[in-house]
Amino acid sequence: MTDAGNTPPEGVSPSPHSPTYAASPPPGYSAAEPVVPPAPGSPSAAPMPPAPPAPPRPSATAAQPAPPASVLTPTHLPSPHAPAPAAPPSEAREALGRIRTEIAKAVVGQDRAVTGLVIALLCKGHVLLEGVPGVAKTLMVRTLAETLGLEFSRVQFTPDLMPGDVTGSLVYDARTAAFSFRAGPVFTNLLLADEINRTPPKTQSSLLEAMEERQVTVDGDSKPLPDPFLVIATQNPIEYEGTYPLPEAQLDRFMLKLPIGLPERTDEAQVVRRHADGFNPRDLAGAGVKQVATAEDIEAGRREMALVEVSDDVIGYIVDLARATREMPSVSLGVSPRGAIALLAGARAWAWMRGRTFVSPDDVKALASWTFAHRMQVRPEAELEGVTTETVLASVLATVPVPR
Repeated sequence: MTDAGNTPPEGVSPSPHSPTYAASPPPGYSAAEPVVPPAPGSPSAAPMPPAPPAPPRPSATAAQPAPPASVLTPTHLPSPHAPAPAAPPSEAREALGRIRTEIAKAVVGQDRAVTGLVIALLCKGHVLLEGVPGVAKTLMVRTLAETLGLEFSRVQFTPDLMPGDVTGSLVYDARTAAFSFRAGPVFTNLLLADEINRTPPKTQSSLLEAMEERQVTVDGDSKPLPDPFLVIATQNPIEYEGTYPLPEAQLDRFMLKLPIGLPERTDEAQVVRRHADGFNPRDLAGAGVKQVATAEDIEAGRREMALVEVSDDVIGYIVDLARATREMPSVSLGVSPRGAIALLAGARAWAWMRGRTFVSPDDVKALASWTFAHRMQVRPEAELEGVTTETVLASVLATVPVPR
């Protein structure tokens, strides 16, 4: 019986380190029966035919077949609930695995994005959600906070928003004749920066220290942020009038960029049916959403994830992918070393969620699009020819040799 958790995404060659490479028995024998030849001289003994010549073993340096572009996007991630090779039982993994089921009570058809948010929480990263209006981005983040019992804040970024409106500021208290610090909405566990590209760079940069150092400095005094802390920013990919594109320095701070697409017809019909039956997106308790995990489960998952082994071959594969993006002639800016570290962390978290104790090249491929695409810039002349970061990344994944 084949373990579904070990089955690689469609079109991707499995790693030889995967359990799917177990030797198959000869024809006529079942996997449970030992292959024992009859004793010489016995009635059932018969002259044994000569063994067929062994097929040539593939060379370790042979070129790898190019996977189809369809498998290079995170939409083909297998479910983290799929069976996996034998691994120590984990209460944290089971608790975090229940989050998808709980969020589905309020949000339909966004299981992949929810998985990405959980990966970011495990890796202490941040997420950029890109999607058209009305695809439940805010509802998904608010429901995630509810299922984890975490504090949630939402800031609507506008052209007149000031840095102090996000981080907090000193306020004069007439009763004490002194200044006191009034914390801003950034002092929370899950911060939703809605339409972050609609505010000027001065306000956008106010999040840089919070995202990287997990603290806010006001008047020379550094104040730590709570843990876990996750910034989830959203932007609209189809409307650029009156917007301020995020600078490369801030894009690189986001561990993952998750595309939020329109739902399938069946999912959209289910959304409309729920509203026809009285669903209220502002009443999550009425929809049956409840807390199924805690911040302690996230911390326990981080400790267990740190035990997932990463071979030197896999590390070399990640580095080769990052370096290949910088050498592509159609790219003006490739992936930074921070991007390679983000891919390592994401692949490690994905391997742990699948119940494995090692990272395979397939885990790296599955997370490459989410971690690399927003860190790359295509030259203008290449864009005129229809080249995108997705096509460049597909070419990189198809040409960089996979460790065997």
